[in-house]
Amino acid sequence: MKKNKTKLILRILLLTGTAISLFYVPWVLVWAWILPLPDTIQEQIDEALGHGFDGMIVYVDEAGKPPAFYAGGWNNKNEKTPADPNSLFKIASISKLYTAVSVAKLVNDQRLSLDKTLAEYYPDLAGRIENAESITLEMMVQHKSGIPNFSDNPDFWRDRSKPGIDALDYALDLPAKFEPGEGYAYSNTNYLLLRRLMDKVLGYDHNLFIKEEILNPLGLVNTFSSLHEVNLDDIMSGYYVGIEEDFKTEEVGMIATAEDVGIFLRALNDGSVFQEGEQEIYSSIYVYEHTGLVPGYMSIAKYHKDMDAIVVQFVNTTDFEGYEWNLLEISYGRIVKILKNK
Repeated sequence: MKKNKTKLILRILLLTGTAISLFYVPWVLVWAWILPLPDTIQEQIDEALGHGFDGMIVYVDEAGKPPAFYAGGWNNKNEKTPADPNSLFKIASISKLYTAVSVAKLVNDQRLSLDKTLAEYYPDLAGRIENAESITLEMMVQHKSGIPNFSDNPDFWRDRSKPGIDALDYALDLPAKFEPGEGYAYSNTNYLLLRRLMDKVLGYDHNLFIKEEILNPLGLVNTFSSLHEVNLDDIMSGYYVGIEEDFKTEEVGMIATAEDVGIFLRALNDGSVFQEGEQEIYSSIYVYEHTGLVPGYMSIAKYHKDMDAIVVQFVNTTDFEGYEWNLLEISYGRIVKILKNK
């Protein structure tokens, strides 16, 4: 056994490059990758927890089979509350899928136009966001606008808990990343503006539109737009490495169970979330899977066509300067392999 492990390590070393670069190899990632693949998803969860995660939830929906729920570690590590697969979780940027679906619906209803520019929709931003006159709605949905990402501004993270903070202020009066349509740069500012634009054209909160047009038709009763709609005790605690604080009290957008995310993702991929004409629009502007990351919460939600399976993974431990995201991706990939090997 020891001899086999040595061979595996040597193989990894050869693949990583020069001897100098090997000095900086993050060994926790190497071990997470080369360990023998467990037979079950629960064993993989338990193994991943050994790499430093506080808690994990996994939801699997394979066509023709009842959905499967898995969990390990802590929901609240201070109170020693075990992880619950039915806990609410902050889904972060997975919420962009719901926004993009809403945009497709509004475009289909001719209440929004993909060709209209940011300046046409927001004349007051023409002098505050570079190239506003040539950035189209479609470019914003696709992250091809060049608008700076407010969450890349260090001042945003220092000030985010201050009363009355407007995240948009942290992206204004900055140089564009590139000319509109000539590059790609993921920007939360795009979707902040899209959500506010929906409020504007609807005349009411876009979250109500999402609820009426997406959540209610799919029976998603465990998806919410804000902390104010839920009992905090129902939300999985979120942790940042080296910080004792529980991040679940921070307001950062949509909250849902893994099951609700999985049901939505299935409907997104099979088209049942759309009315006539909407899916063609959506397919031209956005993706059919997503990840999410905010302090204390990481998530991956994907549809695997070869297995006709939805796999959603939630982890309540982050460290933006460490390897937690890489460990999440490795763990997710191994869970998918286990499913394929069944």
